[in-house]
Amino acid sequence: MTNNSTQNPFYNVDMEDLLDVMGCRTRREIINLLREEPRFVSEISKELEIGQKAIIEHLRAMEELGLLESSFKKIVRGRPRKYYDMPHDFSINITVTENSFDIKISEDILQLKQLPSGDEWSKLLEIEKKIDQGHWEAVEELKSLIRLYDNLKNRAEYILERTERRL
Repeated sequence: MTNNSTQNPFYNVDMEDLLDVMGCRTRREIINLLREEPRFVSEISKELEIGQKAIIEHLRAMEELGLLESSFKKIVRGRPRKYYDMPHDFSINITVTENSFDIKISEDILQLKQLPSGDEWSKLLEIEKKIDQGHWEAVEELKSLIRLYDNLKNRAEYILERTERRL
């Protein structure tokens, strides 16, 4: 028998806290940004035109609730940056009837995402931005990146096949 708390990361979420988080427009906007890609505080602050201290408080509240996760990534110069990400897709269902009021949150297991590392994701988004701005030479960069990913995938599949034959 499987424990619900290991199956669903939202098993012990306080529904009042959840409603508080989701009732705030800024927090919903942060979630919307993080659906696209992991980001660090100053990126979120700049995009939403809200002070970093306020963004940090919003992120802290959502991370404590389990809606977000953070991790540190090294950068070329300076200290590592703390990135925030949405590790789980989830659904919130609110049911109001004459005799009841119910809130349920569940992980959307079919929509779990596997994204590349922050650096690779940033590189891909930079190429996309160039293309969107009409820099058509970036299409060649994109093709090159696709070839690289294909080669990595092929090598990984080869290693897996070779390993499975040994088992």
